Amino acid sequence: MPDVTVAIPTFRRPNGLERLLLAIGKLETDARVRILVADNDGERREGVAVVERVAASSYRWPIESFVVETRGIAQARNALVERALVRGFEYLAMVDDDEWPEPGWLAVFLRVAADTAADALHGAVLPAFEKAPGRWTKRCYGFAPLRGRTGAIAMIHGTANVLFSRAAFEKLSPPWFDSRFALSGGEDKDFFTRLKIAGARFAWADDAVVHAEMPASRANPRWAVQRAFRVGNSDMRVFIKHSHALHEQILETAKIAGGLALSPLLMLLAAPVAEWRMLPVCKFARAAGKLSAAFGLRYDEYAVTHGR
Repeated sequence: MPDVTVAIPTFRRPNGLERLLLAIGKLETDARVRILVADNDGERREGVAVVERVAASSYRWPIESFVVETRGIAQARNALVERALVRGFEYLAMVDDDEWPEPGWLAVFLRVAADTAADALHGAVLPAFEKAPGRWTKRCYGFAPLRGRTGAIAMIHGTANVLFSRAAFEKLSPPWFDSRFALSGGEDKDFFTRLKIAGARFAWADDAVVHAEMPASRANPRWAVQRAFRVGNSDMRVFIKHSHALHEQILETAKIAGGLALSPLLMLLAAPVAEWRMLPVCKFARAAGKLSAAFGLRYDEYAVTHGR
């Protein structure tokens, strides 16, 4: 029975956090589970209040909350890892406060971790829309289900639904997540990039499923474009931080130029087909986000919170 810490960063989503904690309480697992919640809101402290209420209701697992005063997702993640390492664990799962796992989530993660000996694993993320979306969401990043084939993979790009071995954090020196990405996102891609450089192994566990809330404020083309721009912006900042080889810079420049030049033509070709029409728009926005980062601009998507 492995010791597993479930680490949850939260900011002003008390309803989502409570839903997540209740779902974790229903996990089908023999593991020894501990939950850590980092409330990144020193003013309202709604996350702390939720944890206190849940803990008082004979909650299944040991649960602890604390406040991280400095605003930023990187700061919250670092505080969670630091505290978890002191408490001790074999595996650390990280899930967001607008998500909730299926009952077999952790058992699948642990089984695939044992089979692959991976340092970090990613699971499937299925969007749960507040209102039925248009067909364009089927092909758009951030709206389509995030799935893959179970087994070893070359890279993990985000922390939406992940499991780490303790060794993953011991491969790097703290801070594990770069605070320069605090409100822009990309701190997770930067972390996994450094982890890969350190020789870590990655895997996908497709049956380790979480559902992700998609409120109406997000399920629209405008937010899709903003999201694509942000991902491009943060990805490029990570690239600039880590890539110095001339051939890598030339290749990335070609990708940006191709995205900007070809996407308008693809928009015209895809316009009559609802399922495809937003894909080239998002590709253009992503290339534009990369270009903006190349000129030193940063887009702070997480300055605004969606969902409750």
